Amino acid sequence: MSTPTRTRRVLVTGAAGFIGFHLAARLLADGDAVVGLDNLNDYYDVSLKRARLDRLRDWPAFTFEHLDLVDRSGLDALFARTAFDLVVNLAAQAGVRYSLVNPQAYVDSNITGFVNLLECCRQAGTGHVLYASSSSVYGARTATPFSVDQNVDHPISFYAASKKANELIAHTYSHLFRLPTTGLRLFTVYGPWGRPDMAMFLFTRAILAGQPIEVFNDGRMERDFTYIDDVVEALVRLGRKPAEPDPDWDGARPRPGISDAPYRLYNIGNHEPVRLLRMIEVLEGCLGREAEKRFLPLQPGDVPATYADIDDLRRDIGFEPTVAIEDGVARFVRWYREHYGV
Repeated sequence: MSTPTRTRRVLVTGAAGFIGFHLAARLLADGDAVVGLDNLNDYYDVSLKRARLDRLRDWPAFTFEHLDLVDRSGLDALFARTAFDLVVNLAAQAGVRYSLVNPQAYVDSNITGFVNLLECCRQAGTGHVLYASSSSVYGARTATPFSVDQNVDHPISFYAASKKANELIAHTYSHLFRLPTTGLRLFTVYGPWGRPDMAMFLFTRAILAGQPIEVFNDGRMERDFTYIDDVVEALVRLGRKPAEPDPDWDGARPRPGISDAPYRLYNIGNHEPVRLLRMIEVLEGCLGREAEKRFLPLQPGDVPATYADIDDLRRDIGFEPTVAIEDGVARFVRWYREHYGV
């Protein structure tokens, strides 16, 4: 008689957030037991976060922990109660522009909180840590597509600096303690249940209300819009492939994306940048209304274009994005109308 496979236990931080919610739901559907952690801060509408959690609570294998990563004693107690096979850190203070206003929030959540979590994983012997970085680390680079092999030592926002710090700290833990870590440079994720501070959400709300939308850099922006289902698929596959030392490592010629430690970095993107004005055009078609556009200069901390090189994802996990911007925007608009009754 074969021995039943033990249910995998996964901790997802930021589980009430956009990506965390979708990932937790997918893991639960795949048969994992998920502990979702979130501090439910008021950076954006808490009722949206609670609505996401209500959906996750329908799963018997889901447990919610109302906890902040800066609460080291609370984290210690959680790890003392539960041994995790995989930890996915999606909790963070998000937003490029807000980091100009309140940088301390990024130090607390993105740096102190991340170190607290890694330390718990180290002491508990966690098998693998996935963590969210950001395409913002590439700064104002003009050489595209962006590759993890490129130098990213010149961030142009405090948010980006905090995410670059995450990558450096993760590498240190992988090197010193052999803790497998995989960094995820996420590129403009969108879709149902998305964040209200993101452009697609802001534009949809404004257009339906008959209000003008703010289009920065006079519309000369390009983003590698990546649909949430594609992001989740990549994360699920990476979560089942713990980072290992790179077999091609050559200490005499190190490259940013590889290491002799169990450490990896990946771009999670669509590999197909879309002009911002094209996205607005698609959104207008889905809403059946034309937007009143207010053109503004490029904002401090913003980058004019993002474009992900995903060759590593293709090679290592066979990943290929499947959702085009036209389909993704239509799905978002359908959800928005249903959720908000408009």
